[in-house]
Amino acid sequence: MDNILLSAALAFIITYFSIPVIIQVAKDKKLFDEPDERKVHKTVIPTLGGLGIFAGFIIATLMGVPPVVSTQLQFVAAAAIVIFFLGIKDDILIISPSKKFIGQVIAAAILFKFANVQISNMHGLFGIYNIPHIASFSLTLFTIIVITNSFNLIDGVDGLAGSLGTLTSLVFGIYFYSIGHIEYAVMAFALAGSLISFLIYNFSPAKIFMGDTGSLLVGLINSVLVIKFINLAGAPDVNFPIEASPAIGFAILMIPLFDTLRVFGHRILDRRSPFSPDRTHIHHFLLDLGFSHRKITLTCVAANILFIIMAYSLRSLGTSIVSAILLATGFLFIGIIYYLRQKNRRVSVNEIVENEVRQSHKIISLSPERVEVE
Repeated sequence: MDNILLSAALAFIITYFSIPVIIQVAKDKKLFDEPDERKVHKTVIPTLGGLGIFAGFIIATLMGVPPVVSTQLQFVAAAAIVIFFLGIKDDILIISPSKKFIGQVIAAAILFKFANVQISNMHGLFGIYNIPHIASFSLTLFTIIVITNSFNLIDGVDGLAGSLGTLTSLVFGIYFYSIGHIEYAVMAFALAGSLISFLIYNFSPAKIFMGDTGSLLVGLINSVLVIKFINLAGAPDVNFPIEASPAIGFAILMIPLFDTLRVFGHRILDRRSPFSPDRTHIHHFLLDLGFSHRKITLTCVAANILFIIMAYSLRSLGTSIVSAILLATGFLFIGIIYYLRQKNRRVSVNEIVENEVRQSHKIISLSPERVEVE
């Protein structure tokens, strides 16, 4: 427990004191996120908050994990460094989606090959259990890349990605601590400590964004944690086994993961690149409903907590049924929001039309008077 508390506190302190320095350097060097028609902020804001998150996380993790259990930690750190340099280059210079994708594949391959981050058992999902090595490799890379990008794509309003990342890492950290896997508990709490500290500067109104450096790192570490969670929670000899562990893992990451899969699917069906930008994320829909940044963040975090509780309560039904219920509930949730958004838009259009009609009537009523005066 001492290692966990030390790592969380150290991560918090390092991130807390590094962020103001990063803000000042970003202002001096004019390293800002420029507002445009797709972004929700109206002023220039520094985007290098991921530097502080990475520094707090990596130092606290390396300091907190006991040497006797850190045999795979060096490879997780190596993958995190790959993602760090990928993100920092994109935040400063902008890189193409293809190059970003290649970097993510390299990081995912490092985790699979050297850190033993592998999905080798489906735990009954679709009636499948053990899977061949090539299928394990493909599914693991797909999972890591999708989760890594899910936090990058959900990072659209102040505090949202950081708050969801804090929730997920705390849930994973508590579980790993309860089963005695200190290395992953330290990793999870170090990430949570960094994100809590970062949120002091990022919660609406934000003074700094985490950028790709931070969001990709948060996604990568959560992909490691969820795969380890699925494997350990589904093992029969663990202290605290959990039925339907893949479904529970999906529920823990529900909001960012479901939103990303939905948006990717929509873009592919629309014959566009999955990485092409648009305004179809859940936070965009909530913004169109008039929600503030704070309200969007609290709504999404609360919804994610409810998904976790629901999945855990229904775990005895099995992985396939719980996953199906989660997907159905997710589509219902987004469907209600989409319906309210469309209804709100129709009301707004009607109000604009009515105002234009009133203005035209005023002009018509004034015209005879103008004739008489002339």
